[in-house]
Amino acid sequence: MSSIVEVNNLSFGYTCERTILKDISFEVKPGTFLTIAGPNGAGKSTLLNLMCGMLTPGSGTVRVEAEPIGSYSNEALAAKVAVVRQEFIPAFGFTVIEMVLMARTRYFGVSGFESRADRQAVNEALEATDTAQFAFRLLSSLSGGERQRVLIARALAQDTSILLLDEPTSFLDLKHQVGIYDLLKAAQLEKGKTIVAVTHDINLASQYCDEILLLGADGSYHAGKPESVLSCDLIEKVFDVDVYVGKVGRENFFIPLGKLAKDSRKTGNGPPLP
Repeated sequence: MSSIVEVNNLSFGYTCERTILKDISFEVKPGTFLTIAGPNGAGKSTLLNLMCGMLTPGSGTVRVEAEPIGSYSNEALAAKVAVVRQEFIPAFGFTVIEMVLMARTRYFGVSGFESRADRQAVNEALEATDTAQFAFRLLSSLSGGERQRVLIARALAQDTSILLLDEPTSFLDLKHQVGIYDLLKAAQLEKGKTIVAVTHDINLASQYCDEILLLGADGSYHAGKPESVLSCDLIEKVFDVDVYVGKVGRENFFIPLGKLAKDSRKTGNGPPLP
C-alpha cells in the first residue's frame, strides 16, 4: 500500500457562497508524521473532519487504506482512525478512566466487559500521557490541558493505525507540549502509527513532523518537507505578518514581529543558535 490516506481534488464549503477548501490533493504514507498548519479560517479543522468522515466533501474524495471513507461503517472506521479534538467536556459525569476505557469497547467481545488486556492498554495510555493520577476524577473537573492529555490517552488506547489530532497541545504548558510531541513521535517510530496533527505552532511541529501541509486563507496550499515549505517569504504571505527567521540546529524557527513589540524591526535571517 503506497498511501494510507489519499485526498484527491477535495473541495468543501459550509455555504454556497464561500468555499473553504479548494481542489486539495495530497497523500499520507503509512508511518508518516504530517502537520497541517495555517492561519485561522484556512480550513485546518475542517480538513481533519473530512479526513475522519465527520463531514462530506462538496467534491473530491478521501480514501483510507485505498477505500472511500464513506464506505466504512462507524465501527470499521473507528478500528482504523482515532481522533482527538481541541476541547471536549462530556455531558455526563464520566471519570477519566471510564472515558479512556470507552476507546476499548470494540475489543470487549461477547461478554461486554473489558479484559485484562483492555485494562493494561488503558493504564499504559494514562501513564504515557501523565494522567494516571487523575484516573478516578471526573473529566469535567480537570483543567483544559489535563483534559486534552486524557483525550490523547483515549486515542492511544483505541490502538488504531492512524491518529488525527486537532491542536493536540492546546492549553498545555511547555513541559507537556514537548511531552505530547515526544509521545506522538515515539508512537510513530516505535509502533508505526501514522500521525496527522493540526497546529498553529509551526516551530514546535517542524521539529517532529516529516511532512507539512500549509493552508492559506485564500484556498492555496503548499505541501512537502518542512525545510522546503517553511520559508520566510511564504510564512509572511500565508500568515500576513512580518517574521524573523533563525536556526536551532538544522531547523528554522520563526518569530512574528508585531508593530508595537519591543523589537519590531525586521532584521532578516539571524545566525544559527547553538
